[in-house]
Amino acid sequence: MTLPYFLGCPQWQHPGWNGHLPAGESPLERYSRVFNSVEGNTSFYATPSRKQCEQWRAQVPEDFRFLFKFPRQITHDRLLKGVDGPARAFLDVLAPLADVLGPFLLQLPAAFGPERLEDLWRFVEALPAPFACTVEVRHRDFFAKGEAERALNRGLRERNLARVCFDSRALFAASAEDAATREAQRKKPRLPVHVLPGDASPVIRYVGHPELQANRAFLAPWVERVANWIAAGEGPYVFIHMPDNGDALALAALWHGMLMERLPGLAPLALGRQVKQPGLF
Repeated sequence: MTLPYFLGCPQWQHPGWNGHLPAGESPLERYSRVFNSVEGNTSFYATPSRKQCEQWRAQVPEDFRFLFKFPRQITHDRLLKGVDGPARAFLDVLAPLADVLGPFLLQLPAAFGPERLEDLWRFVEALPAPFACTVEVRHRDFFAKGEAERALNRGLRERNLARVCFDSRALFAASAEDAATREAQRKKPRLPVHVLPGDASPVIRYVGHPELQANRAFLAPWVERVANWIAAGEGPYVFIHMPDNGDALALAALWHGMLMERLPGLAPLALGRQVKQPGLF
């Protein structure tokens, strides 16, 4: 499919998606006929094999983009210190995907505070071309609009790096009446939404309200912002999460439909039969 922005989910297969994606020889191939990007969250926990990467490359078109997370060992266990060897090994494994890689997701834990910024700059500056990354922070000082946040934003701009915007407001506006929502609220960070204007492609990770239509109010400001980014040729990435990601297709369809109302020339998503709307029954 051809879209003027990148749209995806945090995974490319889910039992709840059966029957809603077009036909194909593999879950990834079916997914890539609807979406043109995906979060590679599995690489946070385990590095795939080079053979797996070769197989994945054969299953997606040239305009598809994987945004893999750097392994937990690099970002959380070692906090970017002394990780040159593991980072090189990780990038070498993913080399077969080089032409369909978007920026890596460098997700840093709450323990990674302002005193560690020099480690961040050393790490990103050591990445060999053409690899790049986008940075997600979770330490609260980086959201306090003080010197720590200014230093982070200044350093990102100087290196032409995007700051991931993780929007969990809709999730935490929900009553935790089901196990999936309770688990998502337990695991996901609850932080302010700070968008850093810059030259790098913006990256939005949106976690939805379990009741589908309740997301409209939270998505509406993103529609305007993403439409403006598209008009400016900035190629934004939008990733759609739900407490139960079996519902992510329904939310992606809602989001894209709202964007189509703002951009009437936008093609619809190539989903199969209509996806069930969560939270209605």
